[in-house]
Amino acid sequence: MKDIFIACVDGLKGFPEAIESIFPKTQVQLCIVHMVRHSLNYVSWKKRKEVADDLTSIYQAATVELAERHLETFAAKWDASHPTIAKSWRNNWERIIRYTHIRMRSEKAIYTTNAIESLNMSLRKVTKNRGHFPRDEAMFKLLYLALKNIAQKWAMPIRDWKSALNQFIIIFEERMPHH
Repeated sequence: MKDIFIACVDGLKGFPEAIESIFPKTQVQLCIVHMVRHSLNYVSWKKRKEVADDLTSIYQAATVELAERHLETFAAKWDASHPTIAKSWRNNWERIIRYTHIRMRSEKAIYTTNAIESLNMSLRKVTKNRGHFPRDEAMFKLLYLALKNIAQKWAMPIRDWKSALNQFIIIFEERMPHH
């Protein structure tokens, strides 16, 4: 791999810095799904939907300025009872807001790590009930076959990929390989 345009990561400490140390031009985006889940850890079940809806107004804002106003509105409403949520969003703001204002049909490819989690879950599923492997090769063969099956599922083209690709060509014009 020679370059990464955008890396979407979960909240694992040090992961963004590790990516940026190897690929300094990479723009790291925090997974919005993980940010919302992390935020809801501090909220009672009765208030979860309301807090989640208020967070949605932040990351689905049409502009960064509007997102900032929604974050301030969120903080004014929730800081008295849940002060850690807005603080967490402010602390990670640069890595949260970077691409949330880009409206394209495949924006989920930018702001979520669910595809990676799906792959990990599929691999765990095939190894979970095995207990142990007689040799390392046995485990590698099982994982190889599982990856072949998973790859068949993922062989479909990404929906609206051409629309997203056009956006990436504009944003990363000087780094985009030309074929």
